[in-house]
Amino acid sequence: MFALNGKRALVTGASRGLGQAMALGLAENGAEVICASSREGGCDDTVAKILALGGKARALAADLGDSQAVQALAEQALAAGPVDVLVNNGGCIYREAALDFPLDAFDAVIKVNLNAAFQLSQLLGRAMVTKGSGKIVNIASMLSYSGGIRVPAYTASKHAIAGLTKALANEWGQHGIQVNAIAPGYFRTDNTQALQDDAERSSEIEKRIPAGRWGNPDDLKGAVVFLASKASDYVNGHILAVDGGWLAR
Repeated sequence: MFALNGKRALVTGASRGLGQAMALGLAENGAEVICASSREGGCDDTVAKILALGGKARALAADLGDSQAVQALAEQALAAGPVDVLVNNGGCIYREAALDFPLDAFDAVIKVNLNAAFQLSQLLGRAMVTKGSGKIVNIASMLSYSGGIRVPAYTASKHAIAGLTKALANEWGQHGIQVNAIAPGYFRTDNTQALQDDAERSSEIEKRIPAGRWGNPDDLKGAVVFLASKASDYVNGHILAVDGGWLAR
């Protein structure tokens, strides 16, 4: 039920970190993976790792903050055939106190984290509706549940991603499409480097996690394979926390 042989997946933000791990997880279970990043050559390492596994992969590039580039990315992905799985992972973060937060930075984060996810879902979703099947996996966050500090745009975008996931599931479930999200906890990636470098904050985070450790990117592989496969055919509009138990505290 977890096999993805014959399926084609598009993963944005697949150059490193969580996106790379999820792309590898999908490939390890048989999917052909289109790896997208914000710059040409950004996914070369990910593609090479998939090919070394004996899998199929290719790279595309698009600035997710540019709607025309997002449109082109969808068209290029569909040019080789139907996309069965979309993983909206690409994102960005900007840290500043709310009183001083630049409006242009707020807009930029929303464009990348939210608008691009909706646009790709819409563009690829049309083909999924026609086919009568498809999986969309959005990447939410612990900040889909709480407010955070000094990240108002990121928090707003991730709350919105949770709502968008449910809205699309409501409309497209009748067409055989499952739209779900993964909310990663605290993972060791470059996005959380500032928190990792703060010894006091890092220790506070680790103490709250029942698993007793930060997450590693490979910890997301099982979740994305589940939500991309037949195993989740009756799961829709769900936000799956992969957090080592953080929310349980």
